Amino acid sequence: MLLPDDVLKSVASGYGSGALDRLRQWQSMMVNDKPLPEGEKSVRTNDFFNRVPWVEDSRLWGEKDYWASPFEMLGRNGGDCEDFSIGKYFTMRELGVGDAKLLITYVRALKLRQAHMVLAYYPRPGAEPLILDNLDGRIRPASRRTDLLPVYSFNGRGLWRGIQQTRGARKGSAKRIAKWRQMLRRLNTDLVG
Repeated sequence: MLLPDDVLKSVASGYGSGALDRLRQWQSMMVNDKPLPEGEKSVRTNDFFNRVPWVEDSRLWGEKDYWASPFEMLGRNGGDCEDFSIGKYFTMRELGVGDAKLLITYVRALKLRQAHMVLAYYPRPGAEPLILDNLDGRIRPASRRTDLLPVYSFNGRGLWRGIQQTRGARKGSAKRIAKWRQMLRRLNTDLVG
């Protein structure tokens, strides 16, 4: 996902001042943080994206529910929970964290009484996931996030009920999620330049 400077400039050109700087900071972080231990990568990724302002989709994109690519989120300098989770997912992948360790997770935020999305990071197989979230910037184990009720999760490998990647819980391909497919098409367009 690392892009040459000319492609970054092209991507940033439609977003106004500051977009190129934000995209370069993101790219620099992915290069510089690659040698770090995974736990530190998760902290730095979570902190980086949580600095982006939360902005409602209708205000930012003129749509009720828009899943932005990391380029779009950083270009516009705003996003909502899906955008934060997607940006964190692709950044962790670029930093070398395997897909099996990452699940974008659709949850019910119980205190807010609304849908929400987070990134679940599994430090090792079978471990309790750690939650990267924009509502609570602290990375904490899922068991300590009693304010979240998992509904489904997905990554580049599949779609699951809850946050379990167990044999019986798989529900198919993440391509069943239309907003994910749409975002991937836009992301691929940005990557091609």
